[in-house]
Amino acid sequence: MRKGENISKEQPISLKGFNHRVIIPLYIPNEEDYYKDAWQIFTMCITSLLNTIAPHTAISIVSNGSSKEINSRLLNFCLDNDIDQLIIEEQKIGKINSILRALKFTREPFVTITDADILFLNGWLNETSNIFQAFPKAAAVSPLPVFRTQNHYTSNIIFDYLFSTNLKFTKVTDPEGLTKFAKSIGWSRLDEKWKDFIMTIGSDKMRAVVGCNHAVVTYRTEIFKKQTFKFAEYALGGETEGYYLDRLPQLYDGYRLATEISFARHMGNQLDESVITEFKTIEVEKVDSFKTDNILKYRPISNFLKNIIFKKILNKKSIKRLVYLNKGLPSSKIENFI
Repeated sequence: MRKGENISKEQPISLKGFNHRVIIPLYIPNEEDYYKDAWQIFTMCITSLLNTIAPHTAISIVSNGSSKEINSRLLNFCLDNDIDQLIIEEQKIGKINSILRALKFTREPFVTITDADILFLNGWLNETSNIFQAFPKAAAVSPLPVFRTQNHYTSNIIFDYLFSTNLKFTKVTDPEGLTKFAKSIGWSRLDEKWKDFIMTIGSDKMRAVVGCNHAVVTYRTEIFKKQTFKFAEYALGGETEGYYLDRLPQLYDGYRLATEISFARHMGNQLDESVITEFKTIEVEKVDSFKTDNILKYRPISNFLKNIIFKKILNKKSIKRLVYLNKGLPSSKIENFI
């Protein structure tokens, strides 16, 4: 039996005025073997994030089949008001489905999607924001540059700058950052051929690396508006991240870019002293949140021309060699970059 009137009836929903959301999918099924350091790595990730984000930033954590002990610890972040949203999935639903759970109802104009093993360094937000300001077509920007990203979902950038001197191969600004990333994914080192040149756009005053990874990226949220949120079939890998994240900026003629200097570290699943030392240097900083003066619009014709027709032409090795030579890449390096 119902008695009285529900006070929520016809009451408008009033939400906090966030303009940036961070989504972190988390999978820690136990704390043994591969996952021995996982909780400590995650706490370093979230602590570094809390120290370096601006006010009006919301954080969503999606626990993807983590253990009950881990979920209990995550609740403490809610009680301490460190995070805005905690989603607990008892079954392992996979990384991309975890992201889509939170992304589906994201209203903020900017959303950072990050792995749970990323260490955020001081300055990452300001540098990422500067790229959004300097390049109005920027739709996805990472504070973690990675070698050879010019070949992945970037054909619209090369099309737009094909005859511009503002697109060129330049000397890598932060070779040490590229090396640290390579080691974090299990490489013993990074060959010189991967860390001497990188494709950039812009001028000496403000440049950005062409292309980006998908370990930590800030997106313009409007690129997800036409996305159909279907359940991804793979827990990890396959073409899930390419389909649901990487390709979307191009549908809006948006650019995938990265900072020239590494303002984040990929920690992997095992802690080392260098990461712990770097973590200790991170300070609480006051920063402004992301800003933008333009809105990206869905552009199917541009996508067809630049990312299908032009991409097929560019993928011919003979054409790519000519383009890369014209953009300042030494002939001795061509085979390493195509």
